[in-house]
Amino acid sequence: MNKINVVIFGPPGSGKGTQSEKIVECFQLKYLSTGDFLRSEIACKSSLGLRAQQYMDKGQLVPDSLVIDLIESFIDKNKESPGFLFDGFPRTCDQAVALSDMLKRLKQKISLVVALNVSEKELVGRIQKRGLISNRKDDQDVTIIKNRIKEYELKTRTVLDFYKNNFTRLLEINGEDSIDDIFLMIKKEITLLSAL
Repeated sequence: MNKINVVIFGPPGSGKGTQSEKIVECFQLKYLSTGDFLRSEIACKSSLGLRAQQYMDKGQLVPDSLVIDLIESFIDKNKESPGFLFDGFPRTCDQAVALSDMLKRLKQKISLVVALNVSEKELVGRIQKRGLISNRKDDQDVTIIKNRIKEYELKTRTVLDFYKNNFTRLLEINGEDSIDDIFLMIKKEITLLSAL
């Protein structure tokens, strides 16, 4: 059976984390959030983690090539997995190309791209509510929230276009539907891919 590799996109507050948990639990995919993975590699002082730390200590972004090496290492350590769920990567077209090239070397590909679409008004309300619960100041400031949403839209739209142009299966979902309805749509799509 081919590996099922899913990329999930959604602006802050879109419910991406909730859906990711459900996908991982249902299909036993390995969850790969690059931010979390980077922190764990740094914490266990792996050679790749130490290289990433050098950039972060200088306040620089970790280069795409190093992030790809980290992802490849994660995939290699989890060969038995039926597939992977990518969250937070790729964020740019260059990253999408690098990820595709790396997966090609491993005789794999991105099977499905899920994009959760939610209106700005709904996102702002959700994030402010979350901010009140968690007491995070940045999640209560409307200007900061809107900037994060704008940043996501500017960068991610081009990545979605990249996947569309490369004939990757793309599932765009109204992220304002119920959590269960959204998951049912995703589950149906992944189940179809599993049968191929």
